[in-house]
Amino acid sequence: MLKLRRWAMSASSHHDQEAVPLPPAGFDAQKSKAASTTDTVYPESLPGDAERPVGALPVPPVDRQGLHRELSARQVSMIAIAGTIGTGLFLGTGRSLAQGGPASILLCYGIVGFIVYITLLLLGEMATQYPVAGSFNAYATRFFSPSYGFALSWNYWFNDAVSVASDLTAAQLVLQYWTTWHTWVVSLIFWVFLVAVNSIHVRAYGELEYWLASLKVITVVIFIILGIVVNVGGNQAHEYIGAKYWHIPGAPFVGGFGGFARVFVTASFAYGGTESLGITAGETKNPSRNMPRVVKFVFWRILLFYILSILLMGLNVPYNYPNLSNKAVTTSPFTIVFQLAGSHVAGSFMNTVILTSVLSAGNHALFAGTRVLYGLSVTTPRQAPAFFAKTTSAGIPLYALLATSSISILCFGSSFIGSGELWGWLQNIVGVSNQIAWVSIGLASWKFRRAWVRQGRPLSEMKFRAGWTWPWGPYFVVIAVVVIIIVQGWSSVIPKFSAVDFVSFYIEIPVMLVMYLLWMLIWRPSPSSAPVSLPTGDQVASGPARKSLSRRVWDFLTYNDAVDVRTVDLKRDEHEEEAADLADDARRESKLKGRYRWLWKVYYAVV
Repeated sequence: MLKLRRWAMSASSHHDQEAVPLPPAGFDAQKSKAASTTDTVYPESLPGDAERPVGALPVPPVDRQGLHRELSARQVSMIAIAGTIGTGLFLGTGRSLAQGGPASILLCYGIVGFIVYITLLLLGEMATQYPVAGSFNAYATRFFSPSYGFALSWNYWFNDAVSVASDLTAAQLVLQYWTTWHTWVVSLIFWVFLVAVNSIHVRAYGELEYWLASLKVITVVIFIILGIVVNVGGNQAHEYIGAKYWHIPGAPFVGGFGGFARVFVTASFAYGGTESLGITAGETKNPSRNMPRVVKFVFWRILLFYILSILLMGLNVPYNYPNLSNKAVTTSPFTIVFQLAGSHVAGSFMNTVILTSVLSAGNHALFAGTRVLYGLSVTTPRQAPAFFAKTTSAGIPLYALLATSSISILCFGSSFIGSGELWGWLQNIVGVSNQIAWVSIGLASWKFRRAWVRQGRPLSEMKFRAGWTWPWGPYFVVIAVVVIIIVQGWSSVIPKFSAVDFVSFYIEIPVMLVMYLLWMLIWRPSPSSAPVSLPTGDQVASGPARKSLSRRVWDFLTYNDAVDVRTVDLKRDEHEEEAADLADDARRESKLKGRYRWLWKVYYAVV
């Protein structure tokens, strides 16, 4: 049996070739378990090993004691909206308009919006089937590669931590509308408030995010209405604007192709946060029902808000508006339009709303980063120190929260660099990190779908399936985002090379590559996790042949831990509806079929 186990432990880097052969005649198969659908052999488990198919790599467990499922569909829907309608829309669009012009910003935000929508559907399939802490990071580990999942998870944690710093820096920019006196004080006050809210209970986070997100949605709706009024003549000058600012010198494509390409990274920063919808899956009530509802409806609303808002910005605000975006200052186009409509008081009101939006964005990033770090600490094998998995009685991973919030000290560098320039660099870093996350969702979805089909599971067993994206969805997302990552740094190279800008566009790529290689070389998957290579009859008698030195070196250099789609465990971590979930479904159905069903339909659609 020990010989069998040694043979079963031999690793292979060619994971997607022919099916694993059955043992030869006379082999003691009673001590092994034959898989009925994949002809895979299950060896005996050693103490401490979890039973899993041979070839199934370590996956994050379902956490049933730490985090609490306390977020409702109402809160999760708004969290997804809040994560996207935030600093990027209210403030980042000013930078995009100044750098690319009105046509570039409209096209780039439309293209990125469609890509992210497809990405959200792919994520929704996996998050509904396996609502675990860690979201797409866990899915990349489970379905694509543990080493890649490790690099991605730490990259995305850093993304969220830097996002908190970015939002606190944005608060300083917003405050400069009124005063330039020690704006870092506001960042400090916001930091203390966010850490306090996130350390109480997940419901406190969810409720704060719900109401702040509601305020943002109402503001965007008012802005769309007001933007139309301003454009047709309801402004202080009482003149019809129309498309006048599309025809001024330099417009509508400012900076040529370089300016157009540069807007992609700011658009990616703005849309970032949608993918964190999956991070809430581990704390969402009745995820089998609520996650598909959120995925289906949320993004269309977000896309509607973005495209209309950006069209009106390009029509009403010229790209060369004073202080729209420079090293020291970035002004929100929302504030400018409100000023055009009325007075400085209206602009102050809008700026106040933007300040609360910055608070909401920081709250969202801090929550997401904390959950990613927690997910790393409960993964098998652990990819972060175990103490990050410790939670309070209210289900808050406090150490992970403190570690994530500590990176926010970056925002105080604005005193030396300039708030506008520092925020631009942070925006580039976070935008590229968001793009890497979308590519990773595409890769995980590609392998997940292949595994589902290869193992013969009927598609009807999927709890949520975006049928119209089969089979092209994952390929489209991966190829489209990779092309954007390559071209968006055009302006940092041509016509003049800017080292600082180039680093902010591309530093994430080598960091990801180094972390991937280090984890794969330092912590290889345990042999029991590797695919089986069963011996021939002669080898059973003589034992396994010893490999030559050159062969061992070659195996070491060419080793990879790509997941085997034939044997990855598709059953583990699937959510099974509990009594509370079924009761929740029954209550909803009774309301939608009862006497006041039309009122309930309106309620669910709005709330």
